This record gives sequence, C-alpha cells and structure tokens, in this order.
Amino acid sequence: MKRSIVTGVVRWASLGLVLSSLATEPEKFAISPATSIHNAAEYLGVWIWDKETRDKQTCRFWKSFEIPKGSRVVQAQLRIAADNGYTLFLDGRELGRGSDWRTVSVYDLTWLLQPGLHVLAVEGFNDNDKAGLILGFHAILHDGKSVDVASDKSWRVARNEDRHWQTRRSAPEDWPPVTIVGVLGVDPWWKEPTHFVNLPPFLPLSLHFWETGWFQITLLASSGLAGLTSLYLMMRLAVQSKGNQLLRLERDRIARDIHDDLGARLTQLLLIGEEAQNKLPAESETRGQFGQMCDSARDVLGAIDEVVWVVNSQRDTLGDFVNYVCKYAESFLRSALVRCRFDIQRELPDISLDLPLRRNLLLTIKEALSNAVKHSGATEVSVRVRLTGKSLMAVVEDNGRGFDVGQIDSTRNGLSNMRARMNNLGGRCTVQSSPGAGCRVEIEIPLPSTRLQPWHVVRQSYATSRGADL
Repeated sequence: MKRSIVTGVVRWASLGLVLSSLATEPEKFAISPATSIHNAAEYLGVWIWDKETRDKQTCRFWKSFEIPKGSRVVQAQLRIAADNGYTLFLDGRELGRGSDWRTVSVYDLTWLLQPGLHVLAVEGFNDNDKAGLILGFHAILHDGKSVDVASDKSWRVARNEDRHWQTRRSAPEDWPPVTIVGVLGVDPWWKEPTHFVNLPPFLPLSLHFWETGWFQITLLASSGLAGLTSLYLMMRLAVQSKGNQLLRLERDRIARDIHDDLGARLTQLLLIGEEAQNKLPAESETRGQFGQMCDSARDVLGAIDEVVWVVNSQRDTLGDFVNYVCKYAESFLRSALVRCRFDIQRELPDISLDLPLRRNLLLTIKEALSNAVKHSGATEVSVRVRLTGKSLMAVVEDNGRGFDVGQIDSTRNGLSNMRARMNNLGGRCTVQSSPGAGCRVEIEIPLPSTRLQPWHVVRQSYATSRGADL
C-alpha cells in the first residue's frame, strides 16, 4: 500500500513536471527524431530477454551497481527501450514506463544517486512475437571518472513469484542470467530509434517525519508500552474485582449470621421476658423491670436490623439506601407524632455506595431527624433527596422553633459529628436556622458518575400510595 501511494505520487509529479516543461520549454522535452546511430548506441548494450519467449509474457530483469564512496555524481543518464513494454525501477522506486520499442526514453537520475550500492530493475512485457530489452546507463563523477551499466550477460532474470525483487541487494543463485536475443543494428532490431524522449530530472523523495525509522520505532515502542500497561491494569482490575467479590460474599455471610443467630437469640430472650412480665401482677416492681428489659431488647433488635442492612452487599444501591431512609424516617417520626413529608427525585443513578459512605450518611440523617424531634418542637419534618450535578443532596427541614446558629453549645457533639462525617467523605453538612423559622440541615456528598436509570422503589412505596405526604 505504501509503495503504491508513493508510486502514484511519483507518476503524477513526473507528469506535472513534463506538462509544465512542455508549456514553458517545448523544445527541451519534445519528442525528436534521432539524428545518428552513434547517439543511440553510445551507452546502450545489447537486446536481452529470458531464454524462452512467449506471447503475453512478463519478464523481470535485475542488475546492481555501485557509486564509489567519497564520490559525487555530476550527471547521470539512463536510456531504455523495450519490445513491447517496460516498467523501470531504481532502488525499488518506479521511475517510468514505455510501450514503443522504437522510442528510446532518456531518464535523468543525477539527483537520485548517492555513494553506495544501487539496484536497477526492469519489468518487461511481450505482447506477441519477438521480445527484447535494451538499456544503457552512464554516470559522470566529480573526479572525471564514470560508472557505466549496459544491458548484457551480467543481468539476471528474477522469478515472477519472488516478492520485493526490485530491492534485493544481491541476486539469489536460482536467478538465471539473461539471454542475448539481438545486437543493436542487426535485423530485426532497429539501427537507430525513431524518437528520443527526454524526461525531466527526478528528485529525491522527501520523507515525512512519520515515515522515518526513528518515528516508527518510537511509535512501536510506545504502543508496546501502552499494551503492557493496559495488560497490567487489567490484571490489577481483575484481582481487585475478585477481591471485591470475595468481600461481598463475606459481608453477606456476616449479615446472615447476625440476623439468623444473634437476632434469633435476642428475639427468644424478648419472648421469654414478655412471658415472664405477663405472669407478674400489674403493680409488681419486677414487672416494670421486665418491661424495661423488653423495650431495650426491642431497641437492640432494631439496631441489629440496621447493622444487617448496612453490612449486606445486596443493599448497596442508592435506590435501596433512599428507600431505607424513607422507611426509617416514617417509622421514627410517626412514633413521635410528627408529620413527615417526602420529596424524592424520580430518577436516581443506578450505582453502588460503599460501606463507609452508607453508614456515615445514614448516621448523619438519623442525627438530623433526632434533633428535629428532641429539640425543635416541630409538627412537620420534610426529607428531600435530589441530584445536583455529580453530587447527592439530602435535606432535613422542620417547622420548629429554630435557634441561633451562632449560639450553639460547643460542648455538644451532634452537629460537629455530622460535619465531621461529611468532611471525611469529601462532602459537606450545613445548618441554617433562626429563632422562630425552623431548621434546615443540608447534606451534599459527591457520587461516582454513572448513567441515569429509572428508579421506582421510592415512588411506588411513597409517592403513589401516600401521595408523598405522610
């Protein structure tokens, strides 16, 4: 593909130079009749071909030559003709084509030759009857010496199935020598060509930086390094994913053990306590003590249920978290005879919340609800959950008596603990209140970016059945 692109560029560039030169200097590149046999035969060799000649035959000819080290080419010219057609290459670069065996094409190669080894390659084609190729190359060096290459017995015939034969630095042993099929001026070959075609000089190809060896090596090394880095990161991700999976399994096991073992034992103790309480007289002091013990057992069971919910990895989603908070707020505020109003966003990100985030966020909201019940004297508490950009916003607001935020007792830890929990998670907790205007606790915490998906748990549980007003 690369050679085809370069070849196309060379052809169009050569054609452009020819047309431009024909327009400006028509006498320089015009097709002109040969004036004498001496001009044609000065550097040409003999007519050569393969040992067999066939119709519709393609024959490949190969020859290497060398420009001595330390030399500089002053002028270099190549003349060629073929019966019936040819394609000429120098060091793998296609220079031109011809199809009239009575016309000698003259190529100026002065600017293409540097000291070192070079390869001439010609692909000849025979349409029918006889076939032959004749060529002559003459280079004048700066010291007056010359380098000459002519079509003769030293040329080799390359096999048609060989690849990159135009750039081979040496000829394989299975490439046979050419066969001389005629001499210049001996019938049926012409004594002198009908025309000479002088082609414009060829200039060296300029390589873009992305075609240079150093850039390709750097790109290859960078690609390899990127591949190794990606493989390393994929391995780490696989190990981390496996570790997370094992952690989730262990968390689920712990949640089951707490619920099934510890919860069952406490429930049994509660039942025994209630049975013993019912057997005692109503005025008995011991009956009151059993009642306190049963209430404490119920509180412990509630705390165990909360721990199980926090530890259980199957309840890690944001939707499950909001649903649990709503249920807790409804139960807690109903027991305190406080109306609860919910304002929950209908669409929430389908993401998982890690254990520290769920625990600290839940404790902060519980503290805000507890303060509203204990200190505000409110008759209504609103719980709002919204997304703002990539953050989750939770608001607990009451219509109680309010207070002066600047006069908060510094010895009390409730508000300071709420702020500390959110700060540790990269979020914030702000408290807004004034006497007679209620209190507003606003919690904001960043969430991982994710695609929004419909979430129906809270809507079905609260918005539809209760009209979002409890």
